[in-house]
Amino acid sequence: MAIDTPAKTSAGHRRKAPSGAAPRRPGRRLWVKAVVALLLVVEIYPLIWMFLTSLKSNDDYLNNSTWSLPTTWQWANYTEAWTTGNIGLYVQNSLLAVVPALALMLLLGTAAGFALQIMVWKGRSLTLLVFLAGMMVPPQMILLPLFTAYFQTGLSGTLWPLILTYTGTGLPLTVFMMATYYRSVPRELFEAATIDGAGILRAFWTISVPLVRNALLTVGLVQFFFIWNDLLIALTFTNDQDLRTVQVGLLNFTGDFGATRYGPLFAAICINVFGTLVIYLFLNQKVMKGLTSGAVKG
Repeated sequence: MAIDTPAKTSAGHRRKAPSGAAPRRPGRRLWVKAVVALLLVVEIYPLIWMFLTSLKSNDDYLNNSTWSLPTTWQWANYTEAWTTGNIGLYVQNSLLAVVPALALMLLLGTAAGFALQIMVWKGRSLTLLVFLAGMMVPPQMILLPLFTAYFQTGLSGTLWPLILTYTGTGLPLTVFMMATYYRSVPRELFEAATIDGAGILRAFWTISVPLVRNALLTVGLVQFFFIWNDLLIALTFTNDQDLRTVQVGLLNFTGDFGATRYGPLFAAICINVFGTLVIYLFLNQKVMKGLTSGAVKG
């Protein structure tokens, strides 16, 4: 007697669902689609409104409705934001502060995570707790001591206070996340490398780092957004206009007599927001892989 398989079942003779299976509810699927559509509107509409506002003139922004389209499309607002508003300089300063801090953070955090989870030594559990304790220190508590230390060491007036502070404040979370990812790496790989004569440094660079590259990308992207969107630390340590980062520069986007130039201001915000959004969309799949790689024991 032949067995009825899905390939052999005709389109007009569909098999009945098992008696224990819950029937599909079209109304439930409709509600799910409606909720997803609402979330898309909530997420996308502010971006569209911000882009349209960046193309308005000051008179158009102040005299017409907030939700109205631009009367005249002022594409020159982007040019003014980049040149007169110095958004190009602010982006450059942000990159000069964020990239070195992110590189130091990932290097030190990955090495610490490797030492805490792969290497066997006395006191590593206590050391991990010390790193975790650093996550509970509010940044506001360390600003004044750090400002005094940077002033006495002559680092004020440079970007080094931002680089060192970003590295120190982001290191506890980076160490914790990398240590979590290293728990999913099979220990047999390092045992085999040790038998083959590989030392600690070679095992770290040639075996562990390629295995956690998705985790590195995920942690790096999360920390990048934290640092890039920082305002408190950058506002405290940048006492020179030529050293302002993007977030600090947006606070002072004014024209003659202190009047706010809304068109160039929103154009600068669009440059900041859409630039980081493109980075996230480009690396989205890598981030998803990195988020799930540490949740499964390999």
